[in-house]
Amino acid sequence: MSEKPRISRLTAIITQLQSKRIVTATYLAEKFKVSVRTIYRDIRTIEQSGIPVYTEEGKGYSLMEGFYLPPISFSEEEANALVTAVNLIETNKDKSFVDNYKNAITKIKAVFKTTQKEKSELLADRVIFRYNSNEETTSTNLTKLQTAITSFTCIQIEYNSLQKKYSKRIVEPFALYSTNENWLLIAYCKLRNDFRVFRLDLIHTLLILEEKFTPHKMTLQEYFEICREKYSTTPDTPLS
Repeated sequence: MSEKPRISRLTAIITQLQSKRIVTATYLAEKFKVSVRTIYRDIRTIEQSGIPVYTEEGKGYSLMEGFYLPPISFSEEEANALVTAVNLIETNKDKSFVDNYKNAITKIKAVFKTTQKEKSELLADRVIFRYNSNEETTSTNLTKLQTAITSFTCIQIEYNSLQKKYSKRIVEPFALYSTNENWLLIAYCKLRNDFRVFRLDLIHTLLILEEKFTPHKMTLQEYFEICREKYSTTPDTPLS
């Protein structure tokens, strides 16, 4: 891929700074196929234009807290991707996820140009996903769990396992993934003193507690590797 023209790259770097808490020069260099030295020059140019870029030594760059830039415009291809994603998300079986995504997209559409709005409405009527065509809802807790994961907050759940065994547990939510049409929660279970996987459609009640927990020093990929070594099958095996 040819080098992105500098003005486009500068705009894209600003977008990256707005969308992430912190980004590194190495990440930006790899993303835009330029040298780290070029990124250093780009950051200086952005700073000279009046945009307050904060440098965290040894970590990377971020925009100064509270600084806000007006919404950027979307290309026709980007707008189409967003509209298509709405139709895909609507087939998801967690109602909280669907509702919040649709509300977010409505806000995003507010910055579409008039022609983009017309085309997005047309495209929405011309794209369909046959998966879950009956709009079946099996859970409503995905959004709450996302918040608990990012705020490191314990939750209490009433759970009825695949073996029809009821239990009440306090867990430390770690990650979420979707497979075989179900959302699954990976969490450290205080009852079992180990990580367990819970199907969201089998969680009967969920309560977010005030209790915080120390973040687990493990990536999701590392968790999967541990599961492969421990169970020699898939991470889905130790379903609670």
